Amino acid sequence: MYRMREPGLGAGGGTARLRLTMPRPVAGGVFSGPWRDRIAGLDPAVDLGTRIGSRDWWRGLATCTALCASAMAFWPDFPILSAAAPAPLTEAQWQQARALAIAPLALGADTGRRMAATSAVRALTDTPERPSIALVATLGRGDGFVRVLERSGVAPAEAKAVAAMVADVVPLGAIAPGTRLDLTLGRRADRAQPRPIDHLAFRARFDLQLAMTRVDGRLRLVQTPIAVDATPLRIQGRVGSGLYLAARAAGAPAAAVAAYLKALNSRIAVGRDIRPDDRFDIIVEHRRAATGETRTGKLLYAGLEQAHRQVRLLEWTVDGRSQWYETSGVGERRGVMRTPVVGHVSSGFGMRRHPVLGFSRLHKGMDFAAAYGSPIVAAADGVIAFAGWHGGHGKFVQIRHGGGMGTGYGHMSRIVAQPGAHVAQGQLIGYVGSTGLSTGPHLHYEVYRGGVAIDPARVSFVTTSRLGGSALAAFQATLRRYLAIRPGGTIATVTASGANPTG
Repeated sequence: MYRMREPGLGAGGGTARLRLTMPRPVAGGVFSGPWRDRIAGLDPAVDLGTRIGSRDWWRGLATCTALCASAMAFWPDFPILSAAAPAPLTEAQWQQARALAIAPLALGADTGRRMAATSAVRALTDTPERPSIALVATLGRGDGFVRVLERSGVAPAEAKAVAAMVADVVPLGAIAPGTRLDLTLGRRADRAQPRPIDHLAFRARFDLQLAMTRVDGRLRLVQTPIAVDATPLRIQGRVGSGLYLAARAAGAPAAAVAAYLKALNSRIAVGRDIRPDDRFDIIVEHRRAATGETRTGKLLYAGLEQAHRQVRLLEWTVDGRSQWYETSGVGERRGVMRTPVVGHVSSGFGMRRHPVLGFSRLHKGMDFAAAYGSPIVAAADGVIAFAGWHGGHGKFVQIRHGGGMGTGYGHMSRIVAQPGAHVAQGQLIGYVGSTGLSTGPHLHYEVYRGGVAIDPARVSFVTTSRLGGSALAAFQATLRRYLAIRPGGTIATVTASGANPTG
């Protein structure tokens, strides 16, 4: 039998471990002779965590490897079990499974509203049928008017006819998502046929209600205009601890407050110059229907009363571009010229040795190294004064901006802009090339003030526009109408229009 030695600490203070010792050999047996001491010293369970690299450790590693190899050699071979593929569904089976499925109706599904009949169900043809069914359908986002009617049980032909009648009054695409359709489906001659529409009513527009009623077998469309008060809404209050929070607490929509802060920031430093005792004045588009619904639109007027100054701004549109104007009719848009191309500056403004001509002369612009064909955009709003071949500049475009400012763009590979056309900041005017006196593809960019070339790196200017004549009179008349509105939206003197003013 085997016996175990008592565990103990080694001389070096190591951890105790268990050792198995062989039984004492019998004289004259197999353990006698020269093998007795060698076999007695064998350790069948070598601790591979100690005496790493010793002779006993290598013997234990070999034993462990042999045992693992034996286990892997006798590992059973489990075969892969494959299930039989189900047979494809027939058309009748597919329709039954589809009717039993559940899908969101908001995504346009027409299943899941009821369970389909199985073979255990027998149709009862002699039961009385309801003369009419009243239901409510909702037009979802991205949904179609015809699709909504068909989902509700209306025949496709009748749904298309109803949609054509509605389209003569209101474009179907103009009907807002979420519109509720009140439907009444009438009696049908056969259970296999869809029910006809007896009545249909819905809000086609904020100011228009449409209804369809069947009279003498034919649908008749009835339009019911809804009275709408388009008086803008005026909101005033004290800034207090924060302008944004105070305006929102007073009832101003979040989008209108954001536009209000942006408009004020074009005249004053909102984060620095506004004090708690200042008073804000906001006017937004607001429509109130006779049925009780309200809708709030864009910001129309931005005002701020301070102890030492008063800011009054009205949005006005000139030549298709909206801008905030002061009460005097002066509009101001601050900004700097944007980089006309994506690239790095390879040469600046000043005297240099011309790479082609070989002598020194004034470099009247700034060169941007860019890949051939890279898009070139207008650095600021303006009018195309020249577009064509211009000597050493090659294909060249010149833009005239307000305040005597101008910009030039040379060495283009292709010109997109047309002479006399209005361009906005960031609008495409051409592509990078190497035409004219050029050693490689790049953009030569120039800036002029009063017709004289200046360093483009030092340009930072303010564009200012001023209303005059009939445009100024219309602007000031609209401003007076807005300022006549009392807080809450009532008119003090004259009727105000909620439409977006245009100059």
